[in-house]
Amino acid sequence: MSTAPDLPQVISQRLDTFLATQRRDARNWGDEASLLVEAGAAAVTGGKRLRARFCITGWRAVAAAAAPVESIPAPVLSSAAALEVFHAAALVHDDIIDNSDTRRGRPAAHRSLEARHVAAGWSGDPAAFGRSGAVLLGDLLVAWSDDLLEEGLAATTPDRAARTRSEYATMRREVTVGQFLDVAEESAWTTEPDRTHAARALRVAEMKSARYSILQPLLIGAALAGADEQQTSALAAFGTPVGLAFQLRDDVLGVFGDTEQTGKPSGDDLREGKRTVLVAYARESLDPGARRLMDELLGDPGLDDAQIAALQRTIIDSGALDRVEALISDWADQADRALRGVRLDNAAVGQLRDLARAATVRVM
Repeated sequence: MSTAPDLPQVISQRLDTFLATQRRDARNWGDEASLLVEAGAAAVTGGKRLRARFCITGWRAVAAAAAPVESIPAPVLSSAAALEVFHAAALVHDDIIDNSDTRRGRPAAHRSLEARHVAAGWSGDPAAFGRSGAVLLGDLLVAWSDDLLEEGLAATTPDRAARTRSEYATMRREVTVGQFLDVAEESAWTTEPDRTHAARALRVAEMKSARYSILQPLLIGAALAGADEQQTSALAAFGTPVGLAFQLRDDVLGVFGDTEQTGKPSGDDLREGKRTVLVAYARESLDPGARRLMDELLGDPGLDDAQIAALQRTIIDSGALDRVEALISDWADQADRALRGVRLDNAAVGQLRDLARAATVRVM
């Protein structure tokens, strides 16, 4: 990839500096406060720093800045790091909602806190402690993301700071609404006509993930660079289809992904009953009996490997996987066309295209 290979490392170093301050402050508040801060540090560890990379590359595309990563301006680096902390908050809350046991191959935050309760020999229900602690951890991470953002914006112009705050606020609102739409869809789908399920799933995909994963990081980077209307529109026309393709790829991995690649058990989305576009397309092609059987199995946390394999085969045979792959390909092509002939830095545009390919095929 043309993106500098040490960019994720520089982002992580910025996070490490911020976390060192949080650890120092927590020592004044006792061991329990340190426990929460360490859980926060664990939540932001790892990952591909995708959102931060899109933010920085969006800034580069407008600013035409070819400076080495070590020279990225403080407002840009801090804003990019803030996106990673916000992402960690979303994952912590998502794992509580989905009752997921793992994240990135490690225990999910609520499970980790539950285990700490047991190890400490505390009284009460360890599982309830883990869930409550993780809710508050997610809230703390959102606060940290605001802190990082504001630290960076203090060093930029008032106009660019205001535009960046506006984009960041939009992202926070949309992902929260999108998360609720996801929760609601798992209950509401039975009352909606089958023909509407795919469109409703796409709405969830865009609001919950696509916009905050790709589009908003790009626009935040562009705002920091002082993008004009044409540049902003082009980056938005690029970011929206990439974000949708990214989420559909995530849906495919949630059903068919290898555990070592995803950090979650294979078929986990089927056990969680995720009503994705992939599932909606499969249901459209099934006869009523097969559709009822699929609905009975989806969302059963006790599905064994044989049942998961049977559902996977049903999805493939229905043609749903091919339809989703075609959508991913079409959106990738649409994104590629959006950047042609626009006044953006050529090297950064190449980096954006590399990031888009990596995000939609998950070779990162």
